[in-house]
Amino acid sequence: MSDQVTTIAPPAPPGGPSARSAVLRSEIRLYGRDISNVLLSIVFPPLLLVILGLVPSFREVNPDLDGLRVIDLYVPVVVLISLITAALLIFPPILTSYRELGILRRMSTTPVRPSTLLFTQMWLNGVMALVTAVLCLIVGWLVFDVALPRQVFGYVLALLLAGAASLAIGALVAAVAKAARHATGIGVAVYFPALFCTGLWIPVRAMPESLGNVVEFTPFGAAANALGQAAAGDWPDWKFLAVLAVWAVVTSAAAIRWFRWE
Repeated sequence: MSDQVTTIAPPAPPGGPSARSAVLRSEIRLYGRDISNVLLSIVFPPLLLVILGLVPSFREVNPDLDGLRVIDLYVPVVVLISLITAALLIFPPILTSYRELGILRRMSTTPVRPSTLLFTQMWLNGVMALVTAVLCLIVGWLVFDVALPRQVFGYVLALLLAGAASLAIGALVAAVAKAARHATGIGVAVYFPALFCTGLWIPVRAMPESLGNVVEFTPFGAAANALGQAAAGDWPDWKFLAVLAVWAVVTSAAAIRWFRWE
């Protein structure tokens, strides 16, 4: 962590690169140094997909799933897991540790504003999650012959809204947590219910109707349904896109309201 204190947020030298690009390079370097970030955000989701695909019954056509295989339903799930892992397990502890160590306070005295670091972290984790999502799609396609999304624009829109909602929830966790260890605890507490809502244990479409109706109004249940519809070639139901947008706006507003730089 001492490396972070000495490396983060160098003032932009006159005539040199902008403060924002300097912070971005610094954060990318620090992100790559922490092997746990790389394992969680890039390795874990595709590896989980491969493990699930090794189950023979998951590769068999299931008449109860409209002729799909279980592995077909799990690709959107692991795509969402890449977003959730970055937003809940990686992003909040990093940001909270910066506040805990006084880095944000010291940054306020330099040309680099703390908000630059916040948006850089959100951008970095969002991009890493989206790269991992694409990697999961490619692994599913090449290894298990899972069809690529047929409604590409609808899939991308649902994915971007899901990423915005996930990062906004992560920002809210960072806002209310007093220390990095608290952010980790809160993130883990939210993480497992979020996994359930994605359909990791029971596909959302296979849940009992009453439970499915509730899960559809969570950001991750709505995202799972929207991605599933786009993958099948249909435009995502506007209800699911609206649920994602509302979660993104409301949790962003709450994070801004309660976030403390010191």
